Amino acid sequence: MAIFKREFVAVPDDKKDQLVYKWPDHEIRRFTRAIVAPDETAVFIRQGEVMGTLQPGRYTVDATELPFLGAFADTLSGGNMYRTELYFVSSRQVLDRFGGQIDEVQDPQTGLLVTLRVFGEYVIKVTDGATLIVKYAGTQDNPDNQRILSLSEELLLRGLRTDLTQNIVRNGWPVLGLAAYTDEMEKAAVEAGNSSLADYGLQIVRMTNFTVTLDEQTEAELRRLAKDTAYSRLAGSFQQYAAGEAAIGAGEGMAKGGTAGGALFAAGVGIGGQVPQQYPTGPTPPPPPAQGGPGYAPQPGGGPAGAGGAAAITCPSCGASNAAGARFCTSCGTGLTAPAATCPSCGALNPPQARFCAACGTTLAPSPPTCAGCGAELGPDARFCPSCGRAVEAPAETPTPPTAAEGPPAKG
Repeated sequence: MAIFKREFVAVPDDKKDQLVYKWPDHEIRRFTRAIVAPDETAVFIRQGEVMGTLQPGRYTVDATELPFLGAFADTLSGGNMYRTELYFVSSRQVLDRFGGQIDEVQDPQTGLLVTLRVFGEYVIKVTDGATLIVKYAGTQDNPDNQRILSLSEELLLRGLRTDLTQNIVRNGWPVLGLAAYTDEMEKAAVEAGNSSLADYGLQIVRMTNFTVTLDEQTEAELRRLAKDTAYSRLAGSFQQYAAGEAAIGAGEGMAKGGTAGGALFAAGVGIGGQVPQQYPTGPTPPPPPAQGGPGYAPQPGGGPAGAGGAAAITCPSCGASNAAGARFCTSCGTGLTAPAATCPSCGALNPPQARFCAACGTTLAPSPPTCAGCGAELGPDARFCPSCGRAVEAPAETPTPPTAAEGPPAKG
C-alpha cells in the first residue's frame, strides 16, 4: 500500500543543487523519518499558507513531536497519514551571470546620449524559504533554478537602470571612464538589487566581473568628441584648435613634398597670435652688389637686382629684402603679394584693397584725367575734350636714368 512506500523523507542526491525542491507526495505516513540537511529548511504548506518549518536535523513525522502536523491528519486513515505539501529550501549560494541594456544616459563630458550595457556575475542565496515559496515559487514544482535566477536578474537590472544612471548624472562620471568607478558601481548595484530581492526572501551575496560597455560605433564617437573637447580647452577655443589641426595637416603635406601656402601662415597666427618663421626651401642667395659698384642697377621694386635680372622685393613692414616672387617676408612673415597703397594726402600706408585712407579718409582710387582748358573729365583714350574741343596733351615721358655701362649722356 502507498502508506508503506517510503520510510524516509529527504531531498534526493540528484536534486541537491536545487534551491527549492518539492516533495512529490501529498500524503506522508505517520512516523516517517524527515531528514533536513544542514543547509536546508523544510516548509509545510496547506492551501497556500505556511503551517510550520523544520530547521536542519532529523525528525519523526508525528503530531506528538511536531504539533502543527495535527492540522494535516487524515481522518480516513485513522490519523496514520498527513496530507500536506512539503518543500525543502536550500540556503547554499548559487553563482549566475547577468547582462543587458540599461536606459539612455547623457555623458557629462560630451553631452551625447548613449545606451549602456552591463555584464557580470553575482552570487545569490535564499534567506527566507517560506517567503520565497509563498510569494514566488508557489505550489508548482521547480525542476531547476532558472525561474528563481530569472527573477533575480530582472530585479538586479531594474535596480541598475535607475541607480547607475543617477550616479553618472549626479557625480558627473564620464561614460568612457566608468572603469575607474567599478567598486562604487558594484556596491550600488548590490544594494539596489537587494532592496528588491528582500521581498522574495532572496539576497545577493556579492558581485564579480562587473563591466559596463558601449557598442563600437558609440565608443568611437565618444572618443572623438572627448578629444575635440579636451584639445579645445587646451587651445583656448574650438577655432584655435581647428587652426592647429590645419597647421598639422599643412605640415604633413609639406613633409610629403607639397606646399602649405597661406593656410599654414593663417593657422600659425590663429594658434598663438604670432607669425611663424618661414624657412627658404633652397640655398641662400649671394648678397647683392654694393650700390654704385659693378653689376648694380636700380630696380622698380627699390631693391638690388635678383637672379636673371628679376627685381627683389622689399618688405613694407620690416624693410628686409626678399627674393623675386616671394609671397611672404622671410623675416617677419608679412604678405608680399601686393604693395601697400600710399595715401596721396597724408602719406599713410593702407592695405592694397583699401578704397579710402584709414588715417585721413582721403579716397585712394586713381583720379580720372581732366581737360586742361575747361576741367571736364576725359576718357582714357580721349584725344580731344568732349566739352571744349581742346586737344588733349600727351603725358610727358619720364626719362630713364642711364646705367653704369652707358655712362653719362654726351654733351651737345
